Amino acid sequence: MSLKLQNVKDAAFKEYGRVVEGLDFKEFISVLTDTTEAPDHVIYVASDEKLEALAVVGKLQDNCYGGMPIQVGYCNGTNTKLNCLEYHKDSEINIAADNAVLLVARLQDASDGPIDSSKVEAFLLPAGMAVELYATTLHYAPCSGKKGEPFRVAIVLPRGTNGPKPEITCMNDEDKRLFAKNKWLIAHPDTDEAKQGAVIGITGENVDISELI
Repeated sequence: MSLKLQNVKDAAFKEYGRVVEGLDFKEFISVLTDTTEAPDHVIYVASDEKLEALAVVGKLQDNCYGGMPIQVGYCNGTNTKLNCLEYHKDSEINIAADNAVLLVARLQDASDGPIDSSKVEAFLLPAGMAVELYATTLHYAPCSGKKGEPFRVAIVLPRGTNGPKPEITCMNDEDKRLFAKNKWLIAHPDTDEAKQGAVIGITGENVDISELI
């Protein structure tokens, strides 16, 4: 498949989100760098007390989420593959301490069934920058900004997101995608998530950006 590496500052990213401006994330990034690990695999922590204690979090909550309670955690590690696509019923803010690559697609292209991986686009999120991913943006774990190097990306979401899945009676196909609290997920068949029961909803090859970075 043909995939090019773009930048979140490019006009093409406006379909998926926006760069968050006007907030100072220097202390935030320092805490993320100094106190969180970045292993050779991907880890996710939904809520981190040290990050949530910083003053900028109050501004994120009020300015970006209109006062709704939020959680601040992180997704760190080393990764080059897409594997899955998820979405929430709200925006997600990503704040990069290291260069990272975001693989994104449009929820509209998966609304009636599977999405082909050729619909996925890749955007570099430079260190020190924050972006808002809109609720209609399919995404998953970030990828490394450089092959073999880890990334640290803070993840801001409404509080409770990614918690235990509520027990529901499936009324439609979207209900089958519910994988955790406020987390709808579709997986490529060649993933652990598919083996864990996630809906297989990505066709084509499992995107790997090794050659782009």
